[in-house]
Amino acid sequence: MVSRVLVPIDDSKMSERALEYALEVYPDAEITVLHVVGKPSQMWGHATGLALADDLEDAAAEHAEPIFDRAREIVADAGGDAELETRIELGNPARAIIDRANDYETVVIGTHSGSVVDRVFVGNIAEKVVQGSPVPVVVVR
Repeated sequence: MVSRVLVPIDDSKMSERALEYALEVYPDAEITVLHVVGKPSQMWGHATGLALADDLEDAAAEHAEPIFDRAREIVADAGGDAELETRIELGNPARAIIDRANDYETVVIGTHSGSVVDRVFVGNIAEKVVQGSPVPVVVVR
């Protein structure tokens, strides 16, 4: 029985589907949603705006809050009443997910996220997580 599940999320429908799947398949598990905010660089789209923030961690938390609010709505819609654990990481999304996966029994991730441009520049995060995860990964379409 799986008791700890990591669900990486962003503002995509695929990550929402991954969370819905995790809630359905692992109803008794402790589920943590992880949002990774890329460190500011020319390749990280919205993260470039974080470079202007006085406190990068506060800016990342502010960016993640609407995403976490949506995750809480999904839990409520699924009839869940447990507290959803949330985590924010800064850096490369695939690397951050793989590093955090050590603390969980499985990772549930959406097949893709972001725009086509994001996928071309950043690569397929789900594929990188599948290849590098120390625990089983469920990829949700």
